[in-house]
Amino acid sequence: MSAIYNDQHRALQDEFDSRRMADLMEGGIVHDALAPHEKAFIEGVDMFFLATVDHLGRPTVSYKGGLPGFCRVLDERTLLFPSYDGNGMFFSMGNLAATAEVGFLFIDFEKPNRLRVQGKARIDRDPALLALYPEAQFVVRTAVERIWLNCGRYVHKRVKVEGSKYVPQAHCETPVPSWKRIDLVQDALPAKDQGKADQLGGLITMDDYAAKVAQGDS
Repeated sequence: MSAIYNDQHRALQDEFDSRRMADLMEGGIVHDALAPHEKAFIEGVDMFFLATVDHLGRPTVSYKGGLPGFCRVLDERTLLFPSYDGNGMFFSMGNLAATAEVGFLFIDFEKPNRLRVQGKARIDRDPALLALYPEAQFVVRTAVERIWLNCGRYVHKRVKVEGSKYVPQAHCETPVPSWKRIDLVQDALPAKDQGKADQLGGLITMDDYAAKVAQGDS
């Protein structure tokens, strides 16, 4: 009896003669504790993709970026990462608070290499953990359930040009993103962001913002 495959998985595996390989993957490659080299890989990347499931069972995926090491391996079965200021939807964070189900895809585009992790996540407001991340609203602690290495053959090799200037850092003022200058959003901004547009050169329109995004200056 498989712990990860259902009848639909099996039907496709049988159609393409991959059941034996799928069983080998589950029995010998999928595991539940992070090895030292996997810890090093996770803590060496500066981004990952996070999949969550909402209260109606609908999936979504989001990009999470930070300084290298912003996703920490607390122990062989626990991951930690920060939630920084965003657009206020708290879509992924609300999803994991509702259902706890998460999936991580860690990618190194320069090697290339990738690692999948699944688990149960929860929001944590422990001051000691928050102190690890300047400007974090809270942290997310994930209990790891499954890990497996993915073949990197379809990952396009890319070279990093520069890190994002918006990633919070200690002893460094974080710039205000351009979208907080859009005229249509001013009344909806949190109190802490009210009036900042004037300090940054004034209001912009949605068309102005779209032009900035197209130029890579968002």
